[in-house]
Amino acid sequence: MRRDSFLRQRVLSLWFPDLPADRIIRRLNASAPPAARAAEPPFAVVAKTGNVQRLCALNQTAQALGLKAGGNLADARARVPHLLIEEAAPDKDAALLDRLADWCDRYTPLVALDGPDGLFLDITGCAHLFDGEAALLADALKRLHRQGFTVRGAIAGTPGAAWAKARYGTGGCVPPGQEQAALEGLPVAALRLARDVAEGLERVGLSTVGALSGRPRAPLANRFGVELIQRLDQALGREREAISPRFAVPLVVAERRFFEPIGRMEDVQAVLLSLAGQVAEALERRVEGGRAFEMSLFRADGAVQRVVVGTSRPLRAPKRILALFAEKLKADESVLDAGYGYDLIRLSVLEAEAAAPDQLALAGKGQAQAEADLTGLVDRLGARLGIDRVTRLLPVDRHLPESQTGFVPAAIAREDALSWVGFGGTDFGLGHLQKDGDPVQAEIPAAGGFSEEFGADWQQIPLEIPLVRPLRLIDPAEPVEAVAVVPEGPPLRFRWRRVLYKVARSEGPERIAPPWWVGAPDAPPPDQTAVTRDYFRIEDEDGRRFWLYREGLYARETTQPRWYMQGVFA
Repeated sequence: MRRDSFLRQRVLSLWFPDLPADRIIRRLNASAPPAARAAEPPFAVVAKTGNVQRLCALNQTAQALGLKAGGNLADARARVPHLLIEEAAPDKDAALLDRLADWCDRYTPLVALDGPDGLFLDITGCAHLFDGEAALLADALKRLHRQGFTVRGAIAGTPGAAWAKARYGTGGCVPPGQEQAALEGLPVAALRLARDVAEGLERVGLSTVGALSGRPRAPLANRFGVELIQRLDQALGREREAISPRFAVPLVVAERRFFEPIGRMEDVQAVLLSLAGQVAEALERRVEGGRAFEMSLFRADGAVQRVVVGTSRPLRAPKRILALFAEKLKADESVLDAGYGYDLIRLSVLEAEAAAPDQLALAGKGQAQAEADLTGLVDRLGARLGIDRVTRLLPVDRHLPESQTGFVPAAIAREDALSWVGFGGTDFGLGHLQKDGDPVQAEIPAAGGFSEEFGADWQQIPLEIPLVRPLRLIDPAEPVEAVAVVPEGPPLRFRWRRVLYKVARSEGPERIAPPWWVGAPDAPPPDQTAVTRDYFRIEDEDGRRFWLYREGLYARETTQPRWYMQGVFA
């Protein structure tokens, strides 16, 4: 691959050298009067290294007094007695860096973390939205300085070159293809080398990147390792280096920037509806519908608020998208806090599916309209309660009747999975028989007077077959006391819930045995799934119908089978 192809990428590197101190100073300034902010005392963040406490971050006042990061705390206090200190908190610094990465989404969705104090932004193709790379960099640095951060940044064609210019150079923008010239005067540490490698290079007189670029590569690799050659090639664009964004790139994005921040909810909804229209047009061109939408609101003070909603079916209607976010915000009004206002609102499509145009029905509301109403209900409930909390019952491939159903989120339930077997013949007792996997109409035997009433089409009328299992099962099954003539025969009478029932008719058994991989036939474990069940449909003298089962095969799995009530027929 040609070298020029690597240099088409444009990367912005941001470095926050005093991030721990900035975090604490920003917290103190939030509650301090303006006069106190101007007279900022010297401040340092310390961390224990071995048995010595060292300075890991300083504010500008402490740096002006001659203190440097990495110094000994005892020496620093001897030099600046009134130095204020606070213990380091790496977890809080990491959380702040994550929030900064969220804020940088205003420039590009490709934002990656760079160690504990830096960020990488892939701004390829984004600079023209901000009047060029120089204007983009200036805008980012100005906004971050206004928020109270000490930050340096640089833009180059490779992550390594941008990193080097931001931390060891003067920052700014490196023109495409000029990476080698921009890095020649920088120290070798700018190549992101290990400390021992950088010190070894300096001892032999190779202290700058320019001194390395003209040297034979094989001796350098043999003495200092192949990482030196790899880092040099990555910085100069000879070897590809990809950054790992924190989040996947949205499929479709629409955003609106404001010269003056907005804060009224009515304005936010109006902008969201307009953005939903733009997203709908983009999805229509892709012949897709969105399944997950994210609204991002960037506040003027740097905070970013995100709201995500999901749908049960592909959606691209702008008003319905707005309604889902309205339901989400109605459920929790504390999600949004405008603060000083929003200067950027973005609507993103995180997931999408194919959605071909539907033919409109001319006969009024039909099945399509009913499905749309159900889909809308699921979406509204999901937006308010959570998309994973709205569930529907689906069949599960288990041998025990009480385990053959399960609740799954309605938004991800597939219609072709809604096939119920074992109820009313072969398909939930709704009169549609299964033959080689295709539904066919049940044929009704000829009967006197039936064809006269319905004509020649009487054979196509669906037949309601009686259920072979109750619609609702008792879980767990309740024990009953049963008396049978033979150990493996149906019961003659049984007692359930202190009531004695006499059996008039019975049908069965329907034997349900455990899979071969569960338990052992000769020595079943106490687990019920390893015991055979014989089910009977029972009708008592008063016409009540029950579904009972006997647990365990006589003389093979148990010497005393037990009876249980699994359900009652309506």
